[in-house]
Amino acid sequence: MPASPIRFPLRLAVLSTVAALAACGGGNINSDPPGTIPAPPADPGFVDSAPIPDVPAFVDNIATNQRGDARYATLATNAGVRVVARFLDLWQPLTMLVDAGVSAPANGSFPAVVQSTWTGVPNDGTPNGTILNSTVLNANIQYVVTATTQRSQAQADAAYYDDRRGKGYSVTDGMGPLTTAWRSAAQQTTSITSIPANATTVLYSDSGNNVGVGSTTNATFGKVVDLLNAMGNNASTEPTKRFYKYARPFRWSTSVVVDPTLVPAISTTPSTDGGFISGHEAEAMRDAMTMAYLVPERYQEMASRGLELGENRIFAGMHSPLDVIGGRMFALAATAANLSDPANATLKGAAYTQAHSALMQATGTNATSFAAYAHSGTTSTDRFADYATNKSEFARRMTFGFGQIESTEAPPVVPKGAEVLLETRFPYLSADQRRVVLKTTEVASGYPVMDDAEGWGRLNMFGAADGYGTFSGNVVVAMDATQGGFNAADIWRNNIGGSGKLTLQGSGTLTLAGNNSYTGGSQVSGGTLAASSTTAFGNGDVYVGSGGGVTVATSAPLTVAGKYTQLDSTTLELDIDGNGGGRLRVGGQLTVAGGTLHVKFVNGYAPKAGDTITLIDAAAASAKFTTVTVDGFKATPVYSPTGVSVTLSAS
Repeated sequence: MPASPIRFPLRLAVLSTVAALAACGGGNINSDPPGTIPAPPADPGFVDSAPIPDVPAFVDNIATNQRGDARYATLATNAGVRVVARFLDLWQPLTMLVDAGVSAPANGSFPAVVQSTWTGVPNDGTPNGTILNSTVLNANIQYVVTATTQRSQAQADAAYYDDRRGKGYSVTDGMGPLTTAWRSAAQQTTSITSIPANATTVLYSDSGNNVGVGSTTNATFGKVVDLLNAMGNNASTEPTKRFYKYARPFRWSTSVVVDPTLVPAISTTPSTDGGFISGHEAEAMRDAMTMAYLVPERYQEMASRGLELGENRIFAGMHSPLDVIGGRMFALAATAANLSDPANATLKGAAYTQAHSALMQATGTNATSFAAYAHSGTTSTDRFADYATNKSEFARRMTFGFGQIESTEAPPVVPKGAEVLLETRFPYLSADQRRVVLKTTEVASGYPVMDDAEGWGRLNMFGAADGYGTFSGNVVVAMDATQGGFNAADIWRNNIGGSGKLTLQGSGTLTLAGNNSYTGGSQVSGGTLAASSTTAFGNGDVYVGSGGGVTVATSAPLTVAGKYTQLDSTTLELDIDGNGGGRLRVGGQLTVAGGTLHVKFVNGYAPKAGDTITLIDAAAASAKFTTVTVDGFKATPVYSPTGVSVTLSAS
């Protein structure tokens, strides 16, 4: 699989214009005997894993999900029905009642288990099943009542567009600055370009081509379109809808206000118009995750767009939160299954290559500048431009505020094949490592519907795109900068906990940006481990071996809780901002046995000749760099028993 282009500026040492002096002097206070180099952090002796659950896997059985068999789908025969089987904790569909020999009374009433504002019979009088958990299902419909009675005009308009346009066309605006280039390259069209004045009485359907034109006539982007179309193989939601027979929210309560412009879209056959699961959300999330696979530089933004469309189905009054949750789960399973299909192996590689080649050409970028361009929008031009907002909204839309109704401490479960969803996002990780990323970033257990046996419901694709959530055992990351993209540089934003150890190898740059607390330590055997948060390296030792490097680019002093050890043929870069940012504070022993110290001044900080700048503080220090370079100055290192400073002079 081709490497993905770099998505953020590198903080690499630039040494061509700076002065260098051989370091001299040095303290000799050490908790170990003088001259002793501390050992690297101890290896835990095992590697974390995410075993495949011992249940029938959707990726192996997707072919059982046939639209033509919708009337006969059951838990035993249909993989799609099984993905969302935990809905049966809340609702017993008529199909199952009949299979169990229970007949619906002529008056449509069901047994006393139905204790709900929303009865077992929708307001159209069609009996579909029995409510088993009135608390959750009441909340499910009440959510829609609140959403549709309080929606803004902008939300109503968005609901119309996401209902009537092709889903593949709709979600491409999650590409932000790349949207126009994507739609042009795919030759996408839509006939829904505005909301007609008579939309409240006339049904308008999209006569556009949805995801675009395939490779038969589109030589530069057709493989991308072919892959998007292939993701629909065996991905119909009709069997699941027919099995569960759970009505749309407006059929449960007249207090649900369907968007007036969508009233003409209401089906006239309620018995075949199921709400669970949302077909719009399933298709949109499937398209969005496939686009995220093809352009992982916009991975989190595309995942966010997929969930946004699901919420727009709620604002439309057409679906409930549980409908949307089920659609998301089904979409992840279908996308993973089709990406894992050997028949699509060549196609997905060709599509990835075409996506980057065509988009770079259209935007005048290259492998180095493409990612920056992909994130060059502002909140006024790209509604997914704000990372913190995306993260918060994604988390909210995962559960829509439902409380946990079962154990909150069930162990994470990762479905077979789910790791393919991160294949291009983390090309430098193994399939097993990507499974562990999914495992350590899952949402907690206990939410309605989401605790399926395979694990699709708890997957947090936004969180997973930010790397590991926990280090358990040995975590060895090998990056190859010559391959470019994420192989050359990546950033992990999660707050990483655990007792494991991180080892970086190779030649790339891995930046840790979370509020980390892992205790096993960090060892750099190659490449550069960068810190952009003050607790990036957790609560362990840091050991920089030959060929490795560390970059500190923080807004306050970086804390190394334990020992910091740096050997010869290494580089420590400190990006000093004059307010404490970029400094290094070592809670234990500082040992430097050679290597380079490179100091940069950032964020407008401009010291003057004659200034002495404190760089490293430690409980005890035995430090002697081979070379000290300071951008724009000559520098004299000043070593003390508890740290390192530099005195500046004119270059």
